[in-house]
Amino acid sequence: MTAGQLAVAPTRRHLYWHTALTLAVLVAVGCLARRHWPVLETGALRLAVADQGWLLTGAAAAAGTWLCAALAQQGAVLRRLPRGRLVAAQFAACAANHVLPAGLGSGAVVLRFLMRCGMPAGRSATAVAVKATAGAVTRAALIVVLATACPGVLRIPPAWGAWALAGGLALGVTALPAARLWPRCRRALGSVLADVRAVHARPRRAAALWGGSLAFAVLHALVLIAVTRAVGLPLAPALVALLYLAASSAAALLPTPGNLGSLDAALALALAAAGAPAAAAASAVLGYRLLTVWIPLVPGLLVLGILVRRRAV
Repeated sequence: MTAGQLAVAPTRRHLYWHTALTLAVLVAVGCLARRHWPVLETGALRLAVADQGWLLTGAAAAAGTWLCAALAQQGAVLRRLPRGRLVAAQFAACAANHVLPAGLGSGAVVLRFLMRCGMPAGRSATAVAVKATAGAVTRAALIVVLATACPGVLRIPPAWGAWALAGGLALGVTALPAARLWPRCRRALGSVLADVRAVHARPRRAAALWGGSLAFAVLHALVLIAVTRAVGLPLAPALVALLYLAASSAAALLPTPGNLGSLDAALALALAAAGAPAAAAASAVLGYRLLTVWIPLVPGLLVLGILVRRRAV
């Protein structure tokens, strides 16, 4: 076996395990959906007669998330990027993220876009990693702030032990090939830290990175808040935002396309644990997914096709 084949083999094994875990999560969620189908059907009917004004507010917040993602990505890059194509690439990346597992689609689209803008592959990958890290740090900070404002909310039910176990397995599968490539990872980490220092040496870039990341998380929480208002779910906005951030962070550990199934189940469980009726929780989750995934999916894929055809990604 050649050196190139040795380098590719762990990646392929990792991909196989990744795919198997994704299928297992989707099958488990499908079984849960079949078991609770009457509740889901009632939730869908309740969403059909929801307050249209609040749903439009949620749709506007969902559209704003793409602008915030573009702002954060510009903040992670020193050179000026074309604004129109940057927003279009973020919109297309969101659609691609719902087709491929665990952010692979969105990362690939943005990476290709940055390289088409003239950035080297290494710098492009670093920019994607910097944006992702800023998003994770911002989300964690928001959880701490909201958990302080809403004490006693983030109590983990015993039924969530299975989710924690699945998340641990996913992290183990992800970390196994990374451990073998630690020397390369250490060099890459040095490059990332150098780019982070360069970005924060320019206050406008740092403000765009952190401001865009913060606004992105807040607007996604606002979408869920608007949907809960639309279906008449009487939960405090701060509580809904905290539940969304905690559930989405937990669901990110499970490598399904766009967190399909994992986020839906985590959100429904979180809302139900906060006192929401099962049908109302199902309505809120369905409405959130409708505004953030299903309505933008086809337009996003069309934009992606146009960008590929024009060699913008």
